[in-house]
Amino acid sequence: MTHYLKDLFANQQYEENNFFLIAGPCVVESEELIFEVAEKVSAICKRLGIPYIFKASYRKANRTSAASFTGLGDEEALKMIKKVGEHFSLPTISDIHAHEEAAIAAKYVDVLQIPAFLCRQTDLLVAAAQTGKIVNVKKGQFVNGESMKFAVEKIQKAGNEKVMLTDRGNTFGYNDLIVDYRNIPIMKNHGVPVIMDCTHSLQQPNQSSGVTGGNPQMIETIAKAAIAVGADGLFIETHPNPSVAKSDAANMLRLDLLEALLVKLVKIRAVI
Repeated sequence: MTHYLKDLFANQQYEENNFFLIAGPCVVESEELIFEVAEKVSAICKRLGIPYIFKASYRKANRTSAASFTGLGDEEALKMIKKVGEHFSLPTISDIHAHEEAAIAAKYVDVLQIPAFLCRQTDLLVAAAQTGKIVNVKKGQFVNGESMKFAVEKIQKAGNEKVMLTDRGNTFGYNDLIVDYRNIPIMKNHGVPVIMDCTHSLQQPNQSSGVTGGNPQMIETIAKAAIAVGADGLFIETHPNPSVAKSDAANMLRLDLLEALLVKLVKIRAVI
């Protein structure tokens, strides 16, 4: 584990060689929801010795339909995320979408996440780097793992060595994604922690209904394979009742299924 991740997890008890988990609902729907998810996931991770970062987007800028829910308001949602982090002594992560958001979000969260569609956006990467926060860049659906070295270089040349990369699948035809597990060891060669996004990689985007589809029954398969090939961390969006979620309802993991999955993954990690 890199020194900056050790610093991030300094307040947590965990197994030294375990993977870490980024998990939470897709977007801040209410304070009640994010507190419920954080409480349950943090308790599971404590039992299993998994370092945990709480995740929720304060705004969803990339939606198929203009009618889709985008958020409660940036500052209101960011304050809620910070409140969760402080209450449960957890590091937090959220997406930013434009360079002017970096400094604002950095006041509230510990890790800034760059959405996959924006992984080549130089001004965004540099602005995130200049906050001094850890920057997690999601690999674009349109690039391979080798090409992500340029995103890493942009952040490092801006004076920030604290970088992570996340795979979330590659475009496969018009309405589907596929995971190429070669990208995990390839991106690890860039010298940064590599994470597998086990839920967004199962999206079926750009449906004619205007709502992204998904294939959540394959989350366990994606996660097991990622651990087996050496992923440092896993990204899993989870919700008590995904069917009523306001974003990514079709591909989030039901919260009550998370612990059983993590138990299996910890065992696989121990074997390898």
